[in-house]
Amino acid sequence: MTRSHRGPGSAGPSVAPYPHGGLGPHPNLPPGERLRVLLVEDDEGDAFLVGELLAETNSMIDLLVATSLSEARRRIAGVDCVLLDLGLPDAQGLDGLRRVLEMSSGAAVCVLTGRSDEHLGIVAVAEGAQDYLVKGQVDGVLLTRALRYAVERKRADENARRLREVELRQAESARLERGLLPQPLMTTDEVAVHTFYRPGRHAALIGGDFFDVVQTQPDRVDLIVGDVCGHGVDEAALGVELRVAWRALILARVPDDEVLPALEQVLMSERRLQEIFATVATVRLDLAANRATVRLAGHPPPLLLSGGKVAPVPARGGLLLGVRPRRPVAFDLEFDTDDWSLLMYTDGLIEGRVGDGDDRLDVDGLTGLLQERANHAVPLSELPAWLVGRAEQINGGPLADDVAMLLVSRGGGR
Repeated sequence: MTRSHRGPGSAGPSVAPYPHGGLGPHPNLPPGERLRVLLVEDDEGDAFLVGELLAETNSMIDLLVATSLSEARRRIAGVDCVLLDLGLPDAQGLDGLRRVLEMSSGAAVCVLTGRSDEHLGIVAVAEGAQDYLVKGQVDGVLLTRALRYAVERKRADENARRLREVELRQAESARLERGLLPQPLMTTDEVAVHTFYRPGRHAALIGGDFFDVVQTQPDRVDLIVGDVCGHGVDEAALGVELRVAWRALILARVPDDEVLPALEQVLMSERRLQEIFATVATVRLDLAANRATVRLAGHPPPLLLSGGKVAPVPARGGLLLGVRPRRPVAFDLEFDTDDWSLLMYTDGLIEGRVGDGDDRLDVDGLTGLLQERANHAVPLSELPAWLVGRAEQINGGPLADDVAMLLVSRGGGR
């Protein structure tokens, strides 16, 4: 250091004697503006001099001292910066730095080297230290500035890392969303399909809700809406697998009653935990006969809009996929007119609260929303978004779960 060394008993600014280390909090400085620095140094004279330099510059830095890495491990919690000597009893050179970097978590690390070890300081920065200081070449002002700059650089690095992680998660979610929510594979203009998806309020993380539409013959259109329990990348990836598997089964002309059992096999083989399950609703439209076949596996029923009325399709609910394999029972639905719509949705739409109690919107509440006079003026293409808006009004805020919808319409749709 640039100052001559004075021992613990020398005159000058008050510093707690080494090896206890540390400067007490200044009574006139708010705690939030101070830094906590852990000096890892086994030389008593050098440790005392660091404390003196910081005290004389009124640095607003509280200094803690450890004489070894093992002691540093016990004292490092809550520290903003570690000032590390590269020659310690239990660690030498870069090995000590690597061990401190592992234990330092969000703390900055500055290396303190002797003059002959200056080349080690340069290598230390390449290893992950924020800066290096050479003993005997810094005064109190330079030391304080170096420590504060190191802390700010560490915070900037952490912020950049977190931003990058967010960007990667968003990119990953976007890729998964494209897999969960594909463009309908259909060419007919006899029916129109309107799709909708909105993530829940779980940090905008995409969940396992998915849908798909596939036309395999001029008069045959298959639709699916499904929901894998949970939120996050694993659930979304599983949802993508189920959607792709379903599309492949439909395009391969697998017999109707075998599609969902095969989908369940995919779920049970690909899920990471046995507790993971999925709910599914499928509809096969026979446009020539103006009828539909509905199958439910633990999923809420589609709603039929026709003749100015709204009603749930009375298909049997069936068991969740992944719980106890069993073929869902098919329900044949005959359309009375050429003007109808079927609304398929995931349960995130109906699990919002109604009022201040524990009551949920549920299927009956959703049916009631579709019977409101106000929605008659809403174009069919905008009806899913309108429903979510009304459900959020009733819920008193954003819906907690993801919402996916398919609205397939023929003629006037109502």
